[in-house]
Amino acid sequence: MLHIRGEYNPKTLAREKTIVDKRPIWWLLGLLALLVAPVFVPDSLENTLFAAGAFFGIYAAINLCWMLILGTASIYSLASYAVVGAAAFIATYLSVTLHLPWWVLPIVGSGVGLVFGVLIAIPATRLDGFYYALLTLGLNELCRVYFLQSKEFGSATGGLYGADTYIPKDWSPLSQSLLGYYACLVLMLGALLLYRLMDGRRLGRVLRMAPEKREAFAEATGVDYRRARVQVFIISSIALGFIGGFYAAHYRGVGFSIFSFDTVLLGLAMLVIGGIGRAEGAVVGTAIVVVLDKVLISWGPIRLIAIGLIMLGVVLFLRGGIFGIKAQFRAWRDKKKSERRSTRAEKGGEMLPEEATETKDKDLVYFHRYDKMQRDYLKTLVSPEIIDEHRRSPLGQHSEPLERLLLYFRRAALPDKYAITVVEPFKAYRIVALSGHRGVAPRVVEDKIYPTQNEAYHGVFMRRVQDLLET
Repeated sequence: MLHIRGEYNPKTLAREKTIVDKRPIWWLLGLLALLVAPVFVPDSLENTLFAAGAFFGIYAAINLCWMLILGTASIYSLASYAVVGAAAFIATYLSVTLHLPWWVLPIVGSGVGLVFGVLIAIPATRLDGFYYALLTLGLNELCRVYFLQSKEFGSATGGLYGADTYIPKDWSPLSQSLLGYYACLVLMLGALLLYRLMDGRRLGRVLRMAPEKREAFAEATGVDYRRARVQVFIISSIALGFIGGFYAAHYRGVGFSIFSFDTVLLGLAMLVIGGIGRAEGAVVGTAIVVVLDKVLISWGPIRLIAIGLIMLGVVLFLRGGIFGIKAQFRAWRDKKKSERRSTRAEKGGEMLPEEATETKDKDLVYFHRYDKMQRDYLKTLVSPEIIDEHRRSPLGQHSEPLERLLLYFRRAALPDKYAITVVEPFKAYRIVALSGHRGVAPRVVEDKIYPTQNEAYHGVFMRRVQDLLET
């Protein structure tokens, strides 16, 4: 369960063990906290918190299955709540008319989810992105209108109720709420297990082989990613149908609000706040929205504004939800370090003493010493004649001193290396500095626009010469 790496401490030469991935420990602590939480709930808040906890367990399970569709399979489906609602309505209807026991309802819901999954997966092979999202959103609205106007499904009562439930009716209200809380928690654990089996095993690895814009590469390597996407979609739809049947058995029925656009938006807020593509993001994002929407009811409409503001802040400032903050902070910190290293004038051009003692690879110390000697020699080559030669002909054959300078500049490390970007083809160019990290855009160095490519190349050369002379 834990990824432990053994290594030797370079200072004490003692053998040490490091846990590379601490997520299983955090998962265990979080689940234990949910398990023992009812013990510490105040008496005045028992009904509210237990009801919110059951709601959290069901919607966390829905969002985990939805995360498999959006994140693992990369299918932009908005019909997850349509599958859950249709399964809940049909299971409730059969329970009322045929007197089915509660344990049959999730099985009936799984069958409904299978039918919906097959039907929705067919256009998924033809449509993608925005158009498929519109199609599934229309399907959600179609289900809402159909069930809302059907007398058999409770059009006059706001929903269909009367299904059999697993909660004994002769128990006290507190015991019923406690049983519902733990039952929904078990449902969430089942969804977590399904997510682990799907995303962490062969299907998930196959789909990570063919991320967005790389399907041609996957097909060239023999990966049938389309089949894998459909399989994940159908299995997730079956799980959503199972959750719909459980929903009917828990609440003894279902209302039309499960099809509403507000429910879909709240579900999207849960996923976006936590971070799409991560199981912990789905669970924690659901917890944040449930606390604001179901526990802090006394806030009134302000709680919905708070959810919207949190979602807006995550979209504007975070790239992977709240669980992407760590990676984003590390990328920002590395960028700042590279900027400081590029602008810092080291003593003699060599590695500083405190850096030399902390460096494990001592070859770097000698490399910096050699690099200092090389820079000292190259500084003597810089002259007005060399600069004028490069200005007249940035590309092509050059004299030996200029060629030495250019070879040194080309061997520079990728972080903060100067480059040119096209503002308007054949008309406008600008100098940028590369980040050296995948997914991090280059930063603009100056606002000056160069009319020709050769002038932009010469501008890059002059900046490199300036940096060389300042080291």
